[in-house]
Amino acid sequence: MNKLKKLKNELNKAGSPRRAKASMWFFKTEKGSYGHGDVFLGIRVPVQRVIAKKYLDLSLKDLQVLLNSKIHEHRLVALIILVTQFNKAGENARKRIFDFYIKNTTRVNNWDLVDTSAGYIVGGYLLQRPKGLLTKLAKSKLLWDRRIAMIATHRFIYEKQFDEAFKIAKILLNDQHDLIHKAVGWMLREVGNRDQRAEEKFLRKYYKKMPRTALRYAIEKFPKGLQKNYLSGKI
Repeated sequence: MNKLKKLKNELNKAGSPRRAKASMWFFKTEKGSYGHGDVFLGIRVPVQRVIAKKYLDLSLKDLQVLLNSKIHEHRLVALIILVTQFNKAGENARKRIFDFYIKNTTRVNNWDLVDTSAGYIVGGYLLQRPKGLLTKLAKSKLLWDRRIAMIATHRFIYEKQFDEAFKIAKILLNDQHDLIHKAVGWMLREVGNRDQRAEEKFLRKYYKKMPRTALRYAIEKFPKGLQKNYLSGKI
């Protein structure tokens, strides 16, 4: 039995029908929702990470098979492996992984899949490179491209490079999807965790235009009185 089949068998054995049913509700798999058509085995993420560690040498060809799967855990494990490979790789291998990831953004198609991978692979690769691709992704019609663009900036924020996060947040201010509102607010909050003055400079200019969800996420760590002022428009 090859490694890919062993991995799939191990994931199948770790599944729980009860947890799978709960996951279908949690990840909005009903018709018309962002997760429609997603299939779950019902495996906790820590368990998936333990299993993934046994298969870190899977080829991109095998990872493509996993990403093409309708089963959510197959795709998440593929991305966990891909992130680990990226973090250990040299420059040439990192480029191959980055290119592979960008070609597969339609398969990075739920918020947890994006959040597990975009900051490490896209943000990590573009950290010291031109970042024009993020603007292109932020203007994409594909929801997951737009979330990838925002979450990728987490890597820059970690290095206290905030300009790209503000640029992508500005592009996405008028986005209609709640998952983008949350991503924008989360990344602005991450800026504030490192430099509240920088975050507030952005917020004072745009907070009245921001979706309420994005604003609430962005100011979550602020003192209660300051939160109230932002929410009431008294800044």
